[in-house]
Amino acid sequence: MYGLNKTIMSKLVKGFSKFSKVEKINWLAENFFLDKDSGIRTLEQYVNKDSKLQQLHDEFIENTISNFYVPYAIAPNFLINGKPYAIPMAIEESSVVAAAALTAKFWSDRGGFKAEVISTRKVGQVHFIYKGSPEALESYFQAVKDDLIKATDHITENMRKRGGGIVAIELRDKRESLDDYYQLHVIFETGDSMGANFINSCLEAIASSFEKEGIQIVMSILSNYVPECLVRAEVSCKVQDFFPENPRLYAEKFVQAVDIARIEPFRAVTHNKGIMNGIDAVVLATGNDFRAVAAGAHAYASRDGQYRSLTDARIIEEDFIFSIELPLSLGTVGGLTKLHPLAKLSMEILQNPTAKDLMQIVAVAGLAQNFAALRALTTTGIQQGHMKMHLLNILNQLEANVHEKEVITKAFTGKTVSHSAVAEYLHSLRTDQ
Repeated sequence: MYGLNKTIMSKLVKGFSKFSKVEKINWLAENFFLDKDSGIRTLEQYVNKDSKLQQLHDEFIENTISNFYVPYAIAPNFLINGKPYAIPMAIEESSVVAAAALTAKFWSDRGGFKAEVISTRKVGQVHFIYKGSPEALESYFQAVKDDLIKATDHITENMRKRGGGIVAIELRDKRESLDDYYQLHVIFETGDSMGANFINSCLEAIASSFEKEGIQIVMSILSNYVPECLVRAEVSCKVQDFFPENPRLYAEKFVQAVDIARIEPFRAVTHNKGIMNGIDAVVLATGNDFRAVAAGAHAYASRDGQYRSLTDARIIEEDFIFSIELPLSLGTVGGLTKLHPLAKLSMEILQNPTAKDLMQIVAVAGLAQNFAALRALTTTGIQQGHMKMHLLNILNQLEANVHEKEVITKAFTGKTVSHSAVAEYLHSLRTDQ
Protein backbone atom coordinates (compact mmCIF):
# COMPACT_ATOMS: atom_id res chain seq x y z
CA MET A 1 0.00 0.00 0.00
CA TYR A 2 1.81 3.09 -1.35
CA GLY A 3 5.17 1.68 -0.17
CA LEU A 4 4.33 1.68 3.56
CA ASN A 5 6.74 -0.43 5.59
CA LYS A 6 5.72 -3.35 7.81
CA THR A 7 6.00 -1.35 11.05
CA ILE A 8 3.52 1.23 9.82
CA MET A 9 1.24 -1.41 8.28
CA SER A 10 1.10 -3.31 11.59
CA LYS A 11 -0.46 -0.28 13.27
CA LEU A 12 -3.23 0.11 10.67
CA VAL A 13 -6.38 -1.93 11.01
CA LYS A 14 -9.39 -2.93 8.94
CA GLY A 15 -12.85 -3.45 10.38
CA PHE A 16 -12.06 -1.85 13.75
CA SER A 17 -15.67 -0.78 14.26
CA LYS A 18 -16.73 -4.43 13.99
CA PHE A 19 -14.46 -5.48 16.88
CA SER A 20 -15.96 -6.08 20.31
CA LYS A 21 -14.94 -3.61 23.00
CA VAL A 22 -12.44 -6.13 24.42
CA GLU A 23 -10.95 -6.70 20.97
CA LYS A 24 -10.61 -2.94 20.41
CA ILE A 25 -8.80 -2.51 23.72
CA ASN A 26 -6.52 -5.49 23.13
CA TRP A 27 -5.57 -4.23 19.65
CA LEU A 28 -4.87 -0.77 21.08
CA ALA A 29 -2.80 -2.24 23.92
CA GLU A 30 -0.74 -4.37 21.54
CA ASN A 31 0.03 -1.49 19.19
CA PHE A 32 0.07 1.76 21.17
CA PHE A 33 0.31 1.25 24.95
CA LEU A 34 3.76 1.50 26.51
CA ASP A 35 2.56 -0.62 29.44
CA LYS A 36 -0.30 -2.87 28.32
CA ASP A 37 -1.54 -3.85 31.78
CA SER A 38 -1.38 -0.30 33.14
CA GLY A 39 -3.20 1.12 30.13
CA ILE A 40 -5.97 -1.46 30.33
CA ARG A 41 -6.38 -0.85 34.08
CA THR A 42 -6.73 2.89 33.44
CA LEU A 43 -9.49 2.29 30.90
CA GLU A 44 -11.26 -0.11 33.26
CA GLN A 45 -11.15 2.40 36.13
CA TYR A 46 -13.37 4.76 34.16
CA VAL A 47 -15.92 2.20 32.99
CA ASN A 48 -19.22 2.64 34.82
CA LYS A 49 -20.02 -0.33 37.03
CA ASP A 50 -23.70 0.03 36.14
CA SER A 51 -23.73 -1.95 32.88
CA LYS A 52 -26.98 -0.36 31.69
CA LEU A 53 -25.59 3.14 32.18
CA GLN A 54 -22.32 2.15 30.51
CA GLN A 55 -24.21 0.81 27.52
CA LEU A 56 -25.98 4.18 27.25
CA HIS A 57 -22.59 5.94 27.17
CA ASP A 58 -21.22 3.39 24.70
CA GLU A 59 -24.02 4.20 22.27
CA PHE A 60 -23.48 7.98 22.31
CA ILE A 61 -20.52 7.67 19.90
CA GLU A 62 -18.62 5.04 17.92
CA ASN A 63 -15.69 2.83 18.99
CA THR A 64 -16.19 3.54 22.71
CA ILE A 65 -13.59 1.87 24.94
CA SER A 66 -14.11 3.78 28.23
CA ASN A 67 -15.32 7.14 29.58
CA PHE A 68 -13.38 10.40 29.92
CA TYR A 69 -14.48 12.18 33.06
CA VAL A 70 -14.64 15.97 33.45
CA PRO A 71 -15.39 17.43 36.90
CA TYR A 72 -19.03 18.39 37.41
CA ALA A 73 -19.51 21.27 39.84
CA ILE A 74 -22.01 23.84 41.07
CA ALA A 75 -21.67 27.63 41.20
CA PRO A 76 -24.35 28.83 43.66
CA ASN A 77 -25.89 32.22 44.49
CA PHE A 78 -26.76 33.44 40.99
CA LEU A 79 -29.68 35.86 40.96
CA ILE A 80 -31.05 36.25 37.43
CA ASN A 81 -34.06 38.50 36.82
CA GLY A 82 -34.88 38.16 40.50
CA LYS A 83 -34.80 34.32 40.46
CA PRO A 84 -32.12 32.35 42.35
CA TYR A 85 -30.05 29.72 40.52
CA ALA A 86 -27.35 27.20 41.31
CA ILE A 87 -25.56 26.70 37.98
CA PRO A 88 -24.02 23.32 37.05
CA MET A 89 -20.66 23.49 35.27
CA ALA A 90 -18.62 20.73 33.63
CA ILE A 91 -15.02 21.85 33.15
CA GLU A 92 -11.45 20.80 34.00
CA GLU A 93 -9.84 24.24 34.28
CA SER A 94 -8.83 25.48 37.73
CA SER A 95 -10.51 28.51 39.29
CA VAL A 96 -13.41 28.77 36.82
CA VAL A 97 -16.11 27.54 39.18
CA ALA A 98 -14.69 29.42 42.17
CA ALA A 99 -14.59 32.63 40.12
CA ALA A 100 -18.17 32.15 38.95
CA ALA A 101 -19.40 31.53 42.50
CA LEU A 102 -17.57 34.57 43.90
CA THR A 103 -18.96 36.76 41.14
CA ALA A 104 -22.48 35.43 41.70
CA LYS A 105 -22.27 36.34 45.39
CA PHE A 106 -20.83 39.78 44.60
CA TRP A 107 -23.70 40.65 42.28
CA SER A 108 -26.45 38.99 44.29
CA ASP A 109 -25.72 41.64 46.93
CA ARG A 110 -26.13 44.33 44.25
CA GLY A 111 -29.41 43.35 42.63
CA GLY A 112 -28.21 40.39 40.58
CA PHE A 113 -28.05 39.90 36.82
CA LYS A 114 -30.59 41.16 34.32
CA ALA A 115 -31.00 39.15 31.12
CA GLU A 116 -33.23 39.16 28.05
CA VAL A 117 -33.54 37.18 24.85
CA ILE A 118 -33.49 39.55 21.88
CA SER A 119 -34.32 37.04 19.12
CA THR A 120 -34.36 33.27 18.56
CA ARG A 121 -34.14 32.75 14.81
CA LYS A 122 -31.77 30.14 13.39
CA VAL A 123 -30.39 29.61 9.90
CA GLY A 124 -29.90 26.82 7.41
CA GLN A 125 -28.72 27.00 3.81
CA VAL A 126 -28.95 25.08 0.57
CA HIS A 127 -25.73 25.78 -1.36
CA PHE A 128 -25.88 25.35 -5.12
CA ILE A 129 -24.22 26.18 -8.45
CA TYR A 130 -26.16 27.69 -11.33
CA LYS A 131 -24.59 28.91 -14.60
CA GLY A 132 -27.70 30.18 -16.32
CA SER A 133 -29.50 33.52 -16.34
CA PRO A 134 -29.90 35.11 -12.89
CA GLU A 135 -33.29 36.46 -13.97
CA ALA A 136 -34.46 32.99 -14.96
CA LEU A 137 -33.30 31.61 -11.61
CA GLU A 138 -35.13 34.35 -9.72
CA SER A 139 -38.29 33.69 -11.72
CA TYR A 140 -38.06 29.96 -11.00
CA PHE A 141 -37.50 30.56 -7.29
CA GLN A 142 -40.53 32.82 -7.00
CA ALA A 143 -42.65 30.26 -8.84
CA VAL A 144 -41.70 27.36 -6.55
CA LYS A 145 -41.12 29.21 -3.26
CA ASP A 146 -44.41 28.13 -1.67
CA ASP A 147 -43.90 24.57 -2.89
CA LEU A 148 -40.47 24.46 -1.24
CA ILE A 149 -42.03 25.20 2.12
CA LYS A 150 -44.88 22.72 1.48
CA ALA A 151 -42.26 20.05 0.77
CA THR A 152 -41.34 20.22 4.47
CA ASP A 153 -44.90 20.01 5.84
CA HIS A 154 -44.49 16.43 7.01
CA ILE A 155 -41.35 17.43 8.92
CA THR A 156 -42.55 20.74 10.37
CA GLU A 157 -46.05 19.69 11.48
CA ASN A 158 -45.20 19.08 15.15
CA MET A 159 -42.81 22.02 15.30
CA ARG A 160 -45.51 24.34 13.92
CA LYS A 161 -47.87 23.18 16.67
CA ARG A 162 -45.27 24.44 19.17
CA GLY A 163 -44.97 27.82 17.45
CA GLY A 164 -41.89 26.99 15.38
CA GLY A 165 -41.16 26.10 11.80
CA ILE A 166 -39.87 27.90 8.72
CA VAL A 167 -40.06 31.68 9.04
CA ALA A 168 -38.68 32.73 5.66
CA ILE A 169 -36.76 31.48 2.64
CA GLU A 170 -34.58 33.70 0.45
CA LEU A 171 -32.58 33.29 -2.75
CA ARG A 172 -29.12 34.84 -2.31
CA ASP A 173 -26.75 35.61 -5.15
CA LYS A 174 -23.14 35.01 -3.98
CA ARG A 175 -21.39 35.17 -7.35
CA GLU A 176 -19.24 38.10 -6.27
CA SER A 177 -17.47 35.76 -3.86
CA LEU A 178 -17.50 32.52 -5.88
CA ASP A 179 -18.33 31.87 -9.54
CA ASP A 180 -21.89 30.65 -10.18
CA TYR A 181 -22.60 30.24 -6.44
CA TYR A 182 -26.07 30.82 -4.96
CA GLN A 183 -27.84 29.97 -1.71
CA LEU A 184 -31.30 29.29 -0.47
CA HIS A 185 -31.11 31.00 2.92
CA VAL A 186 -33.76 29.59 5.24
CA ILE A 187 -34.73 31.04 8.63
CA PHE A 188 -36.22 28.84 11.34
CA GLU A 189 -37.82 28.98 14.78
CA THR A 190 -37.24 25.76 16.75
CA GLY A 191 -38.81 26.44 20.16
CA ASP A 192 -37.12 24.60 23.02
CA SER A 193 -35.19 22.35 20.65
CA MET A 194 -31.71 23.23 19.42
CA GLY A 195 -33.11 21.94 16.15
CA ALA A 196 -30.09 20.68 14.22
CA ASN A 197 -31.70 17.48 12.93
CA PHE A 198 -34.98 19.28 12.27
CA ILE A 199 -33.29 22.04 10.25
CA ASN A 200 -31.13 19.63 8.25
CA SER A 201 -34.12 17.43 7.40
CA CYS A 202 -36.06 20.48 6.19
CA LEU A 203 -33.13 21.66 4.08
CA GLU A 204 -32.73 18.30 2.37
CA ALA A 205 -36.44 18.25 1.53
CA ILE A 206 -36.21 21.80 0.14
CA ALA A 207 -33.11 20.95 -1.90
CA SER A 208 -34.76 17.88 -3.38
CA SER A 209 -37.80 19.91 -4.39
CA PHE A 210 -35.73 22.81 -5.78
CA GLU A 211 -33.19 20.86 -7.83
CA LYS A 212 -33.72 20.66 -11.58
CA GLU A 213 -31.63 20.66 -14.75
CA GLY A 214 -29.07 23.46 -14.51
CA ILE A 215 -29.16 23.64 -10.71
CA GLN A 216 -26.40 21.63 -9.07
CA ILE A 217 -26.98 21.20 -5.33
CA VAL A 218 -23.64 21.16 -3.50
CA MET A 219 -24.87 20.64 0.06
CA SER A 220 -27.69 21.39 2.49
CA ILE A 221 -26.75 22.16 6.11
CA LEU A 222 -27.64 24.29 9.09
CA SER A 223 -25.36 27.15 10.14
CA ASN A 224 -23.87 27.41 13.62
CA TYR A 225 -23.62 31.15 13.06
CA VAL A 226 -26.91 32.48 14.43
CA PRO A 227 -26.66 36.28 14.67
CA GLU A 228 -30.45 36.47 15.01
CA CYS A 229 -30.53 34.10 18.00
CA LEU A 230 -29.31 36.70 20.46
CA VAL A 231 -29.27 37.10 24.22
CA ARG A 232 -28.10 39.98 26.39
CA ALA A 233 -27.11 39.99 30.08
CA GLU A 234 -26.11 42.92 32.27
CA VAL A 235 -25.07 43.92 35.79
CA SER A 236 -24.79 47.40 37.25
CA CYS A 237 -24.00 49.11 40.51
CA LYS A 238 -22.90 52.45 41.87
CA VAL A 239 -19.21 53.07 41.22
CA GLN A 240 -18.66 53.46 44.96
CA ASP A 241 -19.81 49.84 45.43
CA PHE A 242 -17.42 48.43 42.83
CA PHE A 243 -14.32 47.89 45.01
CA PRO A 244 -13.48 48.57 48.68
CA GLU A 245 -10.47 50.81 47.95
CA ASN A 246 -10.32 53.53 45.26
CA PRO A 247 -13.54 52.28 43.63
CA ARG A 248 -13.57 54.84 40.80
CA LEU A 249 -9.95 54.10 39.89
CA TYR A 250 -10.58 50.37 39.67
CA ALA A 251 -13.91 50.80 37.87
CA GLU A 252 -12.16 52.96 35.28
CA LYS A 253 -9.34 50.42 34.90
CA PHE A 254 -11.99 47.71 34.37
CA VAL A 255 -13.63 49.75 31.59
CA GLN A 256 -10.21 50.40 30.04
CA ALA A 257 -9.48 46.66 30.05
CA VAL A 258 -12.69 45.99 28.10
CA ASP A 259 -11.89 48.86 25.71
CA ILE A 260 -8.51 47.28 25.02
CA ALA A 261 -10.20 43.95 24.20
CA ARG A 262 -12.55 45.83 21.87
CA ILE A 263 -9.73 47.18 19.70
CA GLU A 264 -6.83 44.70 20.19
CA PRO A 265 -7.42 41.18 18.76
CA PHE A 266 -4.47 39.63 20.65
CA ARG A 267 -6.15 40.63 23.92
CA ALA A 268 -9.70 40.01 22.64
CA VAL A 269 -9.03 36.32 21.97
CA THR A 270 -7.91 35.67 25.56
CA HIS A 271 -10.68 37.94 26.87
CA ASN A 272 -13.36 35.96 25.01
CA LYS A 273 -11.74 32.64 25.87
CA GLY A 274 -12.39 33.51 29.50
CA ILE A 275 -16.02 34.22 28.68
CA MET A 276 -16.28 30.81 27.00
CA ASN A 277 -14.86 29.15 30.14
CA GLY A 278 -18.17 29.97 31.80
CA ILE A 279 -20.40 29.47 28.78
CA ASP A 280 -18.95 26.15 27.58
CA ALA A 281 -19.00 24.69 31.10
CA VAL A 282 -22.76 25.22 31.40
CA VAL A 283 -23.45 24.22 27.80
CA LEU A 284 -21.57 20.95 28.33
CA ALA A 285 -23.26 20.28 31.68
CA THR A 286 -26.69 20.62 30.04
CA GLY A 287 -25.93 18.31 27.13
CA ASN A 288 -25.78 21.03 24.50
CA ASP A 289 -23.20 21.46 21.73
CA PHE A 290 -20.44 23.64 23.18
CA ARG A 291 -18.41 23.48 19.96
CA ALA A 292 -21.26 24.99 17.93
CA VAL A 293 -21.84 27.64 20.59
CA ALA A 294 -18.15 28.58 20.68
CA ALA A 295 -17.85 28.77 16.89
CA GLY A 296 -20.93 30.99 16.65
CA ALA A 297 -19.78 33.28 19.46
CA HIS A 298 -16.34 33.81 17.94
CA ALA A 299 -17.86 34.50 14.51
CA TYR A 300 -20.13 37.10 16.13
CA ALA A 301 -17.10 38.70 17.77
CA SER A 302 -15.70 39.19 14.23
CA ARG A 303 -18.89 40.37 12.55
CA ASP A 304 -17.52 43.81 11.56
CA GLY A 305 -14.29 42.38 10.13
CA GLN A 306 -12.17 42.59 13.30
CA TYR A 307 -12.22 40.21 16.24
CA ARG A 308 -13.49 42.08 19.33
CA SER A 309 -14.67 41.66 22.91
CA LEU A 310 -18.09 40.10 23.42
CA THR A 311 -18.60 42.24 26.52
CA ASP A 312 -18.98 45.97 27.04
CA ALA A 313 -18.33 48.15 30.11
CA ARG A 314 -19.25 51.77 30.77
CA ILE A 315 -19.36 54.33 33.54
CA ILE A 316 -22.28 56.71 33.21
CA GLU A 317 -22.00 59.40 35.87
CA GLU A 318 -21.99 57.35 39.10
CA ASP A 319 -23.12 54.03 37.60
CA PHE A 320 -20.91 51.12 36.52
CA ILE A 321 -22.54 48.96 33.81
CA PHE A 322 -21.16 45.69 32.45
CA SER A 323 -22.92 43.66 29.73
CA ILE A 324 -22.63 40.88 27.18
CA GLU A 325 -24.47 40.22 23.92
CA LEU A 326 -23.91 37.07 21.89
CA PRO A 327 -25.70 34.42 19.85
CA LEU A 328 -26.61 31.18 21.65
CA SER A 329 -28.40 28.31 19.93
CA LEU A 330 -29.47 26.01 22.77
CA GLY A 331 -32.06 23.36 23.45
CA THR A 332 -33.78 21.92 26.49
CA VAL A 333 -35.53 19.03 24.73
CA GLY A 334 -34.10 16.32 22.49
CA GLY A 335 -30.54 15.09 22.09
CA LEU A 336 -28.38 14.53 25.16
CA THR A 337 -30.43 16.99 27.22
CA LYS A 338 -32.97 14.21 27.82
CA LEU A 339 -30.65 11.24 27.39
CA HIS A 340 -27.53 11.87 29.48
CA PRO A 341 -28.40 11.38 33.19
CA LEU A 342 -26.24 14.31 34.35
CA ALA A 343 -27.60 16.58 31.62
CA LYS A 344 -31.11 15.71 32.80
CA LEU A 345 -30.09 16.46 36.37
CA SER A 346 -28.56 19.76 35.29
CA MET A 347 -31.89 20.77 33.80
CA GLU A 348 -33.59 19.83 37.04
CA ILE A 349 -31.10 21.89 39.06
CA LEU A 350 -31.81 24.82 36.72
CA GLN A 351 -35.54 24.37 37.45
CA ASN A 352 -36.34 22.88 34.03
CA PRO A 353 -35.69 26.00 31.95
CA THR A 354 -37.11 26.77 28.53
CA ALA A 355 -34.58 27.33 25.74
CA LYS A 356 -34.93 31.09 26.29
CA ASP A 357 -34.32 30.66 30.02
CA LEU A 358 -31.23 28.60 29.32
CA MET A 359 -29.91 31.21 26.87
CA GLN A 360 -30.11 33.80 29.66
CA ILE A 361 -28.48 31.53 32.24
CA VAL A 362 -25.59 30.66 29.91
CA ALA A 363 -25.02 34.30 28.94
CA VAL A 364 -24.91 35.23 32.63
CA ALA A 365 -22.32 32.51 33.28
CA GLY A 366 -20.11 34.00 30.55
CA LEU A 367 -20.54 37.54 31.86
CA ALA A 368 -19.75 36.39 35.42
CA GLN A 369 -16.59 34.63 34.29
CA ASN A 370 -15.39 37.69 32.40
CA PHE A 371 -16.13 39.95 35.35
CA ALA A 372 -14.11 37.75 37.70
CA ALA A 373 -11.12 37.67 35.34
CA LEU A 374 -11.10 41.41 34.61
CA ARG A 375 -11.61 42.39 38.24
CA ALA A 376 -8.66 40.23 39.24
CA LEU A 377 -6.50 41.48 36.35
CA THR A 378 -7.11 45.15 37.15
CA THR A 379 -6.77 44.82 40.94
CA THR A 380 -4.80 42.01 42.60
CA GLY A 381 -3.69 40.22 39.43
CA ILE A 382 -4.98 37.02 37.87
CA GLN A 383 -2.39 34.64 39.31
CA GLN A 384 -3.19 34.97 43.00
CA GLY A 385 -6.34 32.85 42.89
CA HIS A 386 -5.29 30.73 39.93
CA MET A 387 -2.05 29.64 41.55
CA LYS A 388 -3.86 28.10 44.52
CA MET A 389 -5.47 25.57 42.19
CA HIS A 390 -2.29 25.25 40.13
CA LEU A 391 -0.40 24.29 43.29
CA LEU A 392 -2.98 21.63 44.12
CA ASN A 393 -2.71 20.17 40.61
CA ILE A 394 1.09 19.97 40.97
CA LEU A 395 0.79 18.30 44.38
CA ASN A 396 -1.61 15.73 42.94
CA GLN A 397 0.80 15.04 40.08
CA LEU A 398 3.56 14.48 42.66
CA GLU A 399 1.22 12.21 44.68
CA ALA A 400 1.54 14.28 47.86
CA ASN A 401 -0.45 13.05 50.85
CA VAL A 402 -2.89 15.16 52.89
CA HIS A 403 -0.27 16.27 55.44
CA GLU A 404 2.24 17.20 52.72
CA LYS A 405 -0.42 19.22 50.89
CA GLU A 406 -1.21 21.20 54.03
CA VAL A 407 2.45 21.97 54.78
CA ILE A 408 3.34 22.94 51.21
CA THR A 409 0.21 25.03 50.64
CA LYS A 410 1.08 27.06 53.72
CA ALA A 411 4.73 27.36 52.68
CA PHE A 412 3.85 28.68 49.20
CA THR A 413 1.25 31.21 50.32
CA GLY A 414 2.07 34.49 48.57
CA LYS A 415 4.98 32.93 46.67
CA THR A 416 5.53 32.08 43.01
CA VAL A 417 4.46 28.52 42.23
CA SER A 418 6.41 26.37 39.78
CA HIS A 419 6.54 22.62 39.30
CA SER A 420 10.27 22.43 40.00
CA ALA A 421 10.03 24.54 43.18
CA VAL A 422 7.17 22.45 44.56
CA ALA A 423 8.90 19.19 43.68
CA GLU A 424 12.10 20.33 45.36
CA TYR A 425 10.23 21.41 48.51
CA LEU A 426 8.33 18.10 48.63
CA HIS A 427 11.56 16.16 48.22
CA SER A 428 13.18 18.05 51.11
CA LEU A 429 10.09 17.54 53.25
CA ARG A 430 10.20 13.80 52.70
CA THR A 431 13.97 13.63 53.20
CA ASP A 432 13.70 15.38 56.59
CA GLN A 433 11.09 12.93 57.87
